[in-house]
Amino acid sequence: MRLELSAVIPAPQGRVWGILADWERYAAWMPDVAWVRPIGPERGEGMELAVRTKVLGVPLVTDRMRVTAMEPPSRMAIEHSGLVSGPAEWTLEPEGGGSSVRFVWIEHLRMPPPLLGDLALWLYRPVLRLTFRWSMRNLARLAQQG
Repeated sequence: MRLELSAVIPAPQGRVWGILADWERYAAWMPDVAWVRPIGPERGEGMELAVRTKVLGVPLVTDRMRVTAMEPPSRMAIEHSGLVSGPAEWTLEPEGGGSSVRFVWIEHLRMPPPLLGDLALWLYRPVLRLTFRWSMRNLARLAQQG
């Protein structure tokens, strides 16, 4: 399943990037994340993370992610490798002469078993879209606060 959402955030690109690159702060703006913890000494590209994910507000699963690309302050890509797997990417594109940034969020998600997992993700898709939109609003609020 592929999801792509975007939003214009009225804050400078560097400020938004600072929030995106602060892994431990994810629970402050992503309603489906209880916590994020780095695994191992790597930072940036190659970094591995344990992410406690909430489903409908209940912390249920600890998944792993690996950072596959880190291009400050414009692009970050990860690979999910837990119950839900697949690549994801965030990009930031300056707008409004640098006073705003367009945040683009793309996820390609899979879940086993192939047919049942695809059906489950398709049924859960409206919740994911709502959660991602909520996350983007929270990110914008944090970025505007400085």
